[in-house]
Amino acid sequence: MSNFVARFEAHVARDPEQPALILPEGRSWAQRSYGQVQERVMAAAAGLRDEVGLRPGQRVMMLVPAGFEFFELSLALWKLGCVPVLIDPGMGMDGFLSCVSQVKPQVLIAIPKGMLLSKIKGAAFASVQERVTVNGWTWLWGGHRYEKCLKSGVQVTNHDADPDSLAAILFTSGSTGPAKGVRYTHGMFSTQADRIAAMYGIEPGQVEVSCFLPFAMFSMAMGSTCVLPDMDFAKPATASPAKIQEALDHFRADQLVASPAVLAKMATELPAKGQRLESLKRVLTFGAPIPRTLHLSFREILALDAEIHTPYGATESLPVATISSQEILNETGARSAAGEGTCVGRVDPSIRVEILPISDEPVSQWDPNSTLAAGEVGEICVQGPQVSKGYFERPDANRAAKIPDGDVFWHRMGDLGYLDGEGRLWFCGRKGHRVQTPGGPVFPVPLEGVYNEHPAVRRSAIVQVDKQAVLVVELKPGHSAVESLGREILALGEQVAVCKPISTLYFHSSFPVDRRHNAKIHRPELGAWAADQQPAATLL
Repeated sequence: MSNFVARFEAHVARDPEQPALILPEGRSWAQRSYGQVQERVMAAAAGLRDEVGLRPGQRVMMLVPAGFEFFELSLALWKLGCVPVLIDPGMGMDGFLSCVSQVKPQVLIAIPKGMLLSKIKGAAFASVQERVTVNGWTWLWGGHRYEKCLKSGVQVTNHDADPDSLAAILFTSGSTGPAKGVRYTHGMFSTQADRIAAMYGIEPGQVEVSCFLPFAMFSMAMGSTCVLPDMDFAKPATASPAKIQEALDHFRADQLVASPAVLAKMATELPAKGQRLESLKRVLTFGAPIPRTLHLSFREILALDAEIHTPYGATESLPVATISSQEILNETGARSAAGEGTCVGRVDPSIRVEILPISDEPVSQWDPNSTLAAGEVGEICVQGPQVSKGYFERPDANRAAKIPDGDVFWHRMGDLGYLDGEGRLWFCGRKGHRVQTPGGPVFPVPLEGVYNEHPAVRRSAIVQVDKQAVLVVELKPGHSAVESLGREILALGEQVAVCKPISTLYFHSSFPVDRRHNAKIHRPELGAWAADQQPAATLL
């Protein structure tokens, strides 16, 4: 049996008393062991099957916040062979409703706020046939109360899913185009859990503090104790470093999972208070490339043998590659500062990576003779068991992103990069973010690596204004956006070949970023803003 929930149940059998989930509760913490979570999962599965009538294959949309119920319901739905649908409500109302209309959920499980939305925006939720309300009454919209559905003491057998059975529909963030529903299979989930554990040596019984809610489910599939800190998971940049440190210290956590936005705040605030994170063995961060300077500053608050790892991938494919802070600080970071791009590491043995010439057109058939040589920048393409086979009800997106190759296919990441002579993968930016100039395309990330080295620069972005590439800079606190500083930053690129197209700089107070990780820069939005501004500095 390949049902992904069986991985969780194996850890229940191994040690039912081990804490599985720990959540903040007032000024203290609430926790449930693997055995206690399993009891609730079994009761939820029995109730959803017998009281609500859920059947294998039904698409079940969940609007449930971080908490015990979120994890219990996800596991119960997999147990029944249902298909959870997860859409990030932080993408904005119009985008969110578009995703709901696209996926046509048959069942809605939500807190009262979500149920009320489904009534107000009834057209988008017209496909919903059954409603289950979590932590609230049902008198306004009908349906079932989750708490009343639970049936303790009833055994439910796992649905007999095979590796290719649809397990979930997870929507992309929509940060670089319209959000799309990615088809996840049980085999894809299992491969991801296997490869992540192997990459980082994650063993059952370790303690993780997770600032990224979806990753917590993988943690339970790997037998970890997962601690959710007191934070708004929809707005990671607002997380309190003190509260994250409290969770890390209280539970002597082995691992921290957090977006670059969270790490940046911690690296700024904790050293100022003389605080360190002594228990951590590893930090995993993803969502956007992070500069060498952040690796350097965050390592200052870690134990000497701890490592920061930046796995590379996407909703459609994770993991693809990984790199540690040690390799970045000892070698590749200097190359990034010299304009070579961001090294995202060595490709995982389970996946194949090739680089294709840059094209915005669909590719109807894979041609192995068309792949680029080491060092040549093109579109990153991947093929392997952790790669989603397609999008839900989006044949247009499948044509654009998938390339048939006999019985398998390749996924176009939409990222530009190259492989070096050692087989490491380097990232040069999103395909849609390249700047088309009369002198040829400009790839943002290699140039930004040069300007990010200035001690006053928090982050930078290369964007398009008319037919030119320009530099936009967000400064660190305490620095003034004056012309002399702008010329000083621009001067960093004068001796770097890839920076030759850049002669104009703009200062921006706070970059627009994605809602999921608060880390990916919205370069087209910055370009539109810069087009209406006067430059802050230019090279003479």
